[in-house]
Amino acid sequence: MKRLFDELSYEVSKRTTKKYSTSFSLGILALKPSIRPAIYAIYGYVRLADEIVDSFHGFDKAKLLNRFKKETALALEEKIALNPLLQSFQETVHKYSIDKVLIDQFLHSMEMDLQQVDYNSELYNEYIYGSAEVVGLMCLQVFTNGDKKEFEELKPYAKKLGSAFQKVNFLRDLKDDYQILGRTYFPGIEMEMFCNRVKCEIEKDIEQEFKEALIGIRKLPVSARFGVYLAYKYYWSLFKKIQKTSAEKIVTERVRIPNAKKMTMMLSSYVQYKTTLL
Repeated sequence: MKRLFDELSYEVSKRTTKKYSTSFSLGILALKPSIRPAIYAIYGYVRLADEIVDSFHGFDKAKLLNRFKKETALALEEKIALNPLLQSFQETVHKYSIDKVLIDQFLHSMEMDLQQVDYNSELYNEYIYGSAEVVGLMCLQVFTNGDKKEFEELKPYAKKLGSAFQKVNFLRDLKDDYQILGRTYFPGIEMEMFCNRVKCEIEKDIEQEFKEALIGIRKLPVSARFGVYLAYKYYWSLFKKIQKTSAEKIVTERVRIPNAKKMTMMLSSYVQYKTTLL
């Protein structure tokens, strides 16, 4: 029965999320059970695209991404895919009426990663919108479950949160992005000139986005609020650790939050959530 394949597809998305991201896995576990499969499906889809452009060295990445784009379009049109990650994603897209424009914008940002882009402010914002903000908006369409008014109200906050997460990732991954992938996302910054002053300016922008995003988290449906808050708390802790790390060290090693600390954070975040967000 096809139901077995559908169940397998969502299970593959779930396993993909757990394999690649402890933090997001914990956040999804804090969501209402009925919406978890959809968020696993979204994460699994974007993770696969990200792996194509970031990890499949020695292969024709442009060719693979183009194939992935065509398979996505076909899956959305035919409402079925043989790739389990695509199958769960297309089902989620149709079930929650996720805007195809968001998917196209995401894939466009993935294409940008295949090129040596000299990022100015406009291209920087374009990349962040497609690589992170639209993913937050896809999840928001699941959280609001067809309530267009609620979606539009929360949309600016979801974009701020996605942007903050991505910029923290940029700082965390500065070493690998530059040394392995040859990328620098921050506009107008030469890596040889990256210093504490420059780092501090970037951090001011991120901190403001975190503050604005928290306003929206407080307004989320109860089914999603704690899960998103948990992801927020993880990234906020990672950001604070990055703030305490010198620019010189950031470009030579990746800042991490140990898994044991993530579990402790989950428990403390629940107490904070109960006292401040409910």
